[in-house]
Amino acid sequence: MKTIGLIGGMSWESSLEYYRILNETVKQRLGGFHSAKCVMYSVDFEEIEKLQHQGNWEAATALMIDAAERVERAGAEFLVICTNTMHMMADEVGQALNIPILHIADVTADAIKAQGQTKIGLLGTRFTMEQDFYKGRLQHKHGIEVVIPEEQDRQTIHTILYDELCLGEIKQASKEAFQRIIADLEIKGAQGVVLGCTEIPLIVKQEDSSIPLYDTTTLHAVAAVEFALKD
Repeated sequence: MKTIGLIGGMSWESSLEYYRILNETVKQRLGGFHSAKCVMYSVDFEEIEKLQHQGNWEAATALMIDAAERVERAGAEFLVICTNTMHMMADEVGQALNIPILHIADVTADAIKAQGQTKIGLLGTRFTMEQDFYKGRLQHKHGIEVVIPEEQDRQTIHTILYDELCLGEIKQASKEAFQRIIADLEIKGAQGVVLGCTEIPLIVKQEDSSIPLYDTTTLHAVAAVEFALKD
Protein backbone atom coordinates (compact mmCIF):
# COMPACT_ATOMS: atom_id res chain seq x y z
CA MET A 1 0.00 0.00 0.00
CA LYS A 2 1.37 3.40 -0.99
CA THR A 3 1.40 6.18 1.59
CA ILE A 4 -1.23 8.80 0.73
CA GLY A 5 -0.24 12.44 1.22
CA LEU A 6 -2.99 14.88 2.13
CA ILE A 7 -3.14 18.66 2.32
CA GLY A 8 -6.12 19.33 4.57
CA GLY A 9 -7.69 22.05 6.67
CA MET A 10 -9.61 23.71 3.80
CA SER A 11 -11.86 23.26 5.74
CA TRP A 12 -11.06 20.75 8.48
CA GLU A 13 -14.72 19.63 8.37
CA SER A 14 -14.28 18.24 4.87
CA SER A 15 -10.78 16.93 5.66
CA LEU A 16 -12.38 14.87 8.42
CA GLU A 17 -14.58 13.28 5.76
CA TYR A 18 -11.54 12.46 3.64
CA TYR A 19 -9.88 10.69 6.56
CA ARG A 20 -13.02 8.73 7.36
CA ILE A 21 -13.64 7.67 3.75
CA LEU A 22 -9.99 6.68 3.19
CA ASN A 23 -9.97 4.37 6.18
CA GLU A 24 -13.43 2.92 5.62
CA THR A 25 -12.57 2.18 1.98
CA VAL A 26 -9.28 0.48 2.85
CA LYS A 27 -11.07 -1.67 5.40
CA GLN A 28 -13.73 -2.60 2.82
CA ARG A 29 -11.05 -3.50 0.26
CA LEU A 30 -8.65 -5.40 2.54
CA GLY A 31 -10.69 -6.41 5.58
CA GLY A 32 -9.34 -7.23 9.01
CA PHE A 33 -7.65 -4.39 10.86
CA HIS A 34 -6.41 -2.66 7.71
CA SER A 35 -6.47 1.14 7.56
CA ALA A 36 -5.02 3.78 5.26
CA LYS A 37 -1.33 4.63 5.32
CA CYS A 38 -1.38 8.41 5.09
CA VAL A 39 0.22 11.65 6.22
CA MET A 40 -1.66 14.95 6.40
CA TYR A 41 -0.47 18.51 6.67
CA SER A 42 -3.41 20.63 7.78
CA VAL A 43 -3.21 24.35 7.04
CA ASP A 44 -4.75 27.22 8.99
CA PHE A 45 -7.72 27.99 6.75
CA GLU A 46 -7.97 31.54 8.11
CA GLU A 47 -4.75 32.36 6.26
CA ILE A 48 -5.91 30.70 3.03
CA GLU A 49 -9.38 32.27 3.08
CA LYS A 50 -7.97 35.78 3.44
CA LEU A 51 -5.60 35.29 0.52
CA GLN A 52 -8.39 33.87 -1.64
CA HIS A 53 -10.65 36.87 -1.11
CA GLN A 54 -7.77 39.32 -1.52
CA GLY A 55 -7.03 37.67 -4.85
CA ASN A 56 -3.47 37.05 -3.66
CA TRP A 57 -3.07 33.73 -5.45
CA GLU A 58 0.71 34.03 -5.58
CA ALA A 59 0.97 33.93 -1.79
CA ALA A 60 -1.65 31.18 -1.63
CA THR A 61 0.38 29.14 -4.12
CA ALA A 62 3.50 29.56 -1.98
CA LEU A 63 1.60 28.25 1.06
CA MET A 64 0.34 25.25 -0.91
CA ILE A 65 3.80 24.41 -2.24
CA ASP A 66 5.20 24.59 1.29
CA ALA A 67 2.45 22.27 2.56
CA ALA A 68 3.00 19.83 -0.32
CA GLU A 69 6.74 19.71 0.27
CA ARG A 70 6.15 18.97 3.95
CA VAL A 71 3.86 16.09 2.99
CA GLU A 72 6.41 14.70 0.56
CA ARG A 73 9.20 14.92 3.15
CA ALA A 74 6.96 13.02 5.57
CA GLY A 75 6.98 10.04 3.22
CA ALA A 76 3.94 10.46 0.97
CA GLU A 77 4.13 8.65 -2.36
CA PHE A 78 1.45 10.77 -4.05
CA LEU A 79 -0.53 13.90 -3.13
CA VAL A 80 -4.22 14.55 -2.56
CA ILE A 81 -5.27 18.20 -2.18
CA CYS A 82 -8.41 17.98 -0.03
CA THR A 83 -10.27 20.87 -1.64
CA ASN A 84 -11.53 21.72 -5.12
CA THR A 85 -10.70 25.44 -5.15
CA MET A 86 -7.00 25.07 -4.34
CA HIS A 87 -6.51 22.85 -7.38
CA MET A 88 -6.20 26.26 -9.04
CA MET A 89 -2.46 25.96 -8.38
CA ALA A 90 -2.18 22.19 -8.81
CA ASP A 91 0.19 22.56 -11.76
CA GLU A 92 2.56 24.83 -9.83
CA VAL A 93 2.45 22.51 -6.80
CA GLY A 94 3.14 19.50 -9.00
CA GLN A 95 6.20 21.14 -10.53
CA ALA A 96 7.71 21.53 -7.05
CA LEU A 97 7.30 17.84 -6.16
CA ASN A 98 8.86 14.52 -7.05
CA ILE A 99 5.57 12.68 -6.45
CA PRO A 100 2.36 12.79 -8.54
CA ILE A 101 -0.85 14.66 -7.71
CA LEU A 102 -4.19 12.87 -7.96
CA HIS A 103 -6.26 15.69 -9.49
CA ILE A 104 -9.83 15.97 -8.21
CA ALA A 105 -11.25 17.14 -11.56
CA ASP A 106 -9.81 14.12 -13.39
CA VAL A 107 -11.29 11.72 -10.84
CA THR A 108 -14.65 13.46 -11.16
CA ALA A 109 -14.50 13.40 -14.96
CA ASP A 110 -13.89 9.65 -14.91
CA ALA A 111 -17.08 9.18 -12.86
CA ILE A 112 -19.09 11.43 -15.21
CA LYS A 113 -17.86 9.58 -18.30
CA ALA A 114 -18.58 6.23 -16.67
CA GLN A 115 -22.24 7.33 -16.53
CA GLY A 116 -22.14 8.28 -20.22
CA GLN A 117 -22.86 11.93 -19.44
CA THR A 118 -21.54 14.80 -21.56
CA LYS A 119 -23.14 17.91 -19.98
CA ILE A 120 -23.00 18.62 -16.28
CA GLY A 121 -23.67 21.44 -13.85
CA LEU A 122 -20.89 22.70 -11.57
CA LEU A 123 -21.35 24.03 -8.04
CA GLY A 124 -18.55 25.34 -5.84
CA THR A 125 -16.94 28.54 -4.68
CA ARG A 126 -17.12 31.47 -7.07
CA PHE A 127 -13.47 30.78 -7.87
CA THR A 128 -14.27 27.22 -8.95
CA MET A 129 -17.45 28.08 -10.86
CA GLU A 130 -16.16 31.19 -12.63
CA GLN A 131 -12.47 30.57 -13.33
CA ASP A 132 -11.17 28.15 -15.92
CA PHE A 133 -8.84 25.88 -13.91
CA TYR A 134 -11.65 23.42 -13.10
CA LYS A 135 -14.39 23.71 -15.69
CA GLY A 136 -11.77 24.26 -18.40
CA ARG A 137 -10.08 21.00 -17.43
CA LEU A 138 -13.41 19.16 -17.63
CA GLN A 139 -14.17 20.71 -21.02
CA HIS A 140 -10.80 20.63 -22.76
CA LYS A 141 -9.18 17.52 -21.30
CA HIS A 142 -12.30 15.38 -20.91
CA GLY A 143 -14.81 16.76 -23.44
CA ILE A 144 -17.51 17.46 -20.85
CA GLU A 145 -19.73 20.53 -21.34
CA VAL A 146 -20.15 22.55 -18.13
CA VAL A 147 -23.00 24.85 -17.09
CA ILE A 148 -22.94 27.03 -13.97
CA PRO A 149 -25.65 28.87 -12.01
CA GLU A 150 -26.67 32.45 -12.66
CA GLU A 151 -24.75 35.30 -10.99
CA GLN A 152 -27.03 35.69 -7.96
CA ASP A 153 -27.10 31.95 -7.33
CA ARG A 154 -23.30 31.76 -7.59
CA GLN A 155 -23.06 34.39 -4.86
CA THR A 156 -25.63 32.53 -2.74
CA ILE A 157 -23.60 29.32 -2.94
CA HIS A 158 -20.32 31.12 -2.20
CA THR A 159 -21.82 32.80 0.85
CA ILE A 160 -23.26 29.55 2.21
CA LEU A 161 -19.91 27.83 1.78
CA TYR A 162 -17.82 30.42 3.60
CA ASP A 163 -20.30 31.79 6.13
CA GLU A 164 -21.91 28.47 7.09
CA LEU A 165 -20.46 25.17 5.88
CA CYS A 166 -16.79 26.03 6.42
CA LEU A 167 -17.80 26.99 9.96
CA GLY A 168 -19.66 23.72 10.51
CA GLU A 169 -23.15 25.27 10.27
CA ILE A 170 -25.87 23.44 8.31
CA LYS A 171 -29.17 25.24 7.76
CA GLN A 172 -32.35 23.89 6.21
CA ALA A 173 -32.93 27.09 4.21
CA SER A 174 -29.48 26.75 2.66
CA LYS A 175 -30.13 23.13 1.77
CA GLU A 176 -33.33 24.19 0.02
CA ALA A 177 -31.39 26.87 -1.88
CA PHE A 178 -28.99 24.22 -3.16
CA GLN A 179 -31.90 22.00 -4.21
CA ARG A 180 -33.48 24.88 -6.15
CA ILE A 181 -30.21 25.74 -7.89
CA ILE A 182 -29.62 22.08 -8.83
CA ALA A 183 -33.14 21.95 -10.31
CA ASP A 184 -32.38 25.09 -12.33
CA LEU A 185 -29.22 23.47 -13.72
CA GLU A 186 -31.29 20.47 -14.78
CA ILE A 187 -33.59 22.83 -16.68
CA LYS A 188 -30.47 24.19 -18.43
CA GLY A 189 -29.74 20.68 -19.67
CA ALA A 190 -27.37 19.37 -17.02
CA GLN A 191 -27.48 15.57 -16.91
CA GLY A 192 -25.79 15.60 -13.51
CA VAL A 193 -24.23 18.09 -11.10
CA VAL A 194 -20.70 18.17 -9.71
CA LEU A 195 -20.60 19.11 -6.03
CA GLY A 196 -17.35 20.94 -6.69
CA CYS A 197 -16.60 22.02 -3.16
CA THR A 198 -15.71 19.44 -0.57
CA GLU A 199 -18.13 20.98 1.96
CA ILE A 200 -21.25 20.70 -0.25
CA PRO A 201 -21.81 16.97 0.45
CA LEU A 202 -22.23 17.95 4.11
CA ILE A 203 -25.56 19.56 3.18
CA VAL A 204 -26.72 17.98 -0.11
CA LYS A 205 -27.15 14.24 -0.69
CA GLN A 206 -28.20 12.20 -3.72
CA GLU A 207 -31.74 11.83 -2.37
CA ASP A 208 -32.08 15.63 -2.60
CA SER A 209 -31.79 15.58 -6.41
CA SER A 210 -33.59 13.96 -9.33
CA ILE A 211 -30.35 13.84 -11.36
CA PRO A 212 -26.97 12.32 -10.41
CA LEU A 213 -24.79 14.28 -7.99
CA TYR A 214 -21.03 13.83 -8.13
CA ASP A 215 -19.68 14.00 -4.59
CA THR A 216 -16.10 15.09 -5.25
CA THR A 217 -14.99 14.39 -1.67
CA THR A 218 -15.99 10.73 -1.85
CA LEU A 219 -14.83 10.27 -5.45
CA HIS A 220 -11.42 11.76 -4.65
CA ALA A 221 -10.89 9.79 -1.44
CA VAL A 222 -11.96 6.47 -2.97
CA ALA A 223 -9.73 7.09 -6.00
CA ALA A 224 -6.84 7.77 -3.61
CA VAL A 225 -7.32 4.35 -2.03
CA GLU A 226 -7.48 2.68 -5.44
CA PHE A 227 -4.25 4.45 -6.45
CA ALA A 228 -2.59 3.48 -3.17
CA LEU A 229 -3.49 -0.18 -3.62
CA LYS A 230 -2.41 -0.42 -7.26
CA ASP A 231 0.77 -2.36 -7.94
